[in-house]
Amino acid sequence: MKLFRLEGKVQHYAWGGFKYIPELLGQPVTDKPSAEYWMGAHPSAPSTITLASGTTLLNQLIQEDPTNAVGPKVWDKFRELPFLFKILDVKDMLSIQVHPTKAEAEKGFARENEEGIPLNAPNRNYKDNNHKPEIMVALSEFYLLHGFLPEAQLLDILKNTPEFSSLVPVFEKDGYYGLYKHVMEMPQEQVETMLRPLADRLVPDYQAGKLSKTTPAFWAARAVVNDPQSNTKLDRGIFSIYFFNIMKVEPGGAVFQDAGIPHAYLEGQNVELMANSDNVLRGGLTPKHIDVPELLKHTRFEAVTPRIINGDLGADGLEKIYPTPAPDFEVSKIQLKAGDTYKHVAKSAEIIILMSGNATVKENGTSLDLQKGQSVFTAYQASYEITTSSEAVLFKATANSNL
Repeated sequence: MKLFRLEGKVQHYAWGGFKYIPELLGQPVTDKPSAEYWMGAHPSAPSTITLASGTTLLNQLIQEDPTNAVGPKVWDKFRELPFLFKILDVKDMLSIQVHPTKAEAEKGFARENEEGIPLNAPNRNYKDNNHKPEIMVALSEFYLLHGFLPEAQLLDILKNTPEFSSLVPVFEKDGYYGLYKHVMEMPQEQVETMLRPLADRLVPDYQAGKLSKTTPAFWAARAVVNDPQSNTKLDRGIFSIYFFNIMKVEPGGAVFQDAGIPHAYLEGQNVELMANSDNVLRGGLTPKHIDVPELLKHTRFEAVTPRIINGDLGADGLEKIYPTPAPDFEVSKIQLKAGDTYKHVAKSAEIIILMSGNATVKENGTSLDLQKGQSVFTAYQASYEITTSSEAVLFKATANSNL
């Protein structure tokens, strides 16, 4: 067999919404947030695979016959399924974060192992030895922070935000690195002195609905309102909201986050595909561990011009591929109407999820009917076709076809 039904795992992080993922998966809505739906073989939450004889975990299925499961080229390079596929529902802002390069992840993971820091310790930076480039495709109107603003824009914001006037000479003298280091190492007392007047000024306008989501004022005020600690301790991540690009992405638009680019998801739903890693260096908007020296070491201190990837339509007109430089993964959107047939031979392992409509996937005598929210795993060299009786929108994850 090369075609299997796959069931992922829901992650109930506090920032998640309550309805989107349960309704996608046909599960009851509860008072527990559902933030992410994981599809993959990551050891902390591997997907379940249905066999004729019962069920197994995807990582176990791959280990039993890795070359035929993921493909010889992919196995030789990565020794695992190299990607983790997710659906996200972002109700509250995520922490500001940076991901390390592959080389730095290997060094950091080895160093923390030698230091005897448990993998689940709250002060652990490196959960594995892998990098974590990632791409997101918006499923709704989506907002995120992405990289430092161009110099002129950042200077303009510092000059026109009264509470930040003292930061202007810091940026003019020491650039992005000096500015970011200055606020990240600032004593909390000084953080309060600078940010408390800002919070007091913005929160009433936010609560009155007077602020736009395209401005840092909106997200800074939301960060204050949503943080239970903000009455006594303001989060220094609020500075970064003013330093970084705020991107608004329409459904179908994609954004790639490479190593070193500081970023944070702010609101909306998306499809996310990343290297199979959980390495995160945090920079604020979180009560979790922040290692400032390590963060400064891995952040790219340069202007970023935001780029929305709109995807390339394949020859069949049915599949739109979102290209990235990451060898680990490639995501595409397949859109079908009645009478369309999507045909494909898998160059490596794939995971496909049906986001709307209905679909039938057939491979060498195996046929699986999919309803909204259901997924399949196709092994290397699976020759399959997808049809629908009405319409279907699917997303597919695989290794980069240019590997």
